[in-house]
Amino acid sequence: MPSPAATIEIRRARLSDAASVAELSGQLGYPATESEMAQRLARLIRHPRLGVVLVAETRDQKVVGWLHVSVTPLLEVPLRAEVNGLIVAEGQRSSGSGYKLLRAAEEWAKSKGCASMSVRSNVVRDRAHAFYLRNGYEHYKTQKAFRKTL
Repeated sequence: MPSPAATIEIRRARLSDAASVAELSGQLGYPATESEMAQRLARLIRHPRLGVVLVAETRDQKVVGWLHVSVTPLLEVPLRAEVNGLIVAEGQRSSGSGYKLLRAAEEWAKSKGCASMSVRSNVVRDRAHAFYLRNGYEHYKTQKAFRKTL
């Protein structure tokens, strides 16, 4: 019998994935309606320079994870990509889906001329921290995040 990761395919998200992506976003702690997610996905699909959303899909076409990666040119560092979000469904974690999503994002970043990848992860996500460390990422900085509604 093939391993769970062997049955997972990684592809670019489609508008028809909005409901699944929204549900998974809620598991990540960022609830969104299907309509809201469809609008967000549509923007990224129409403007690929903003980044790409990849999904992990089972053989029976169930989306069990997603990753959003983007490139933002910064003055202070060479061109790099950033994982803006990564979630694998409860019950599917530790099956290799996250690994496959991350590898696909890294390949996408290389194709855009990036020399490195970065990711920010909430301080309470110990399991995610261990995942990134296992996949060759290093913890290089701790910071506070600020936001302002416009």
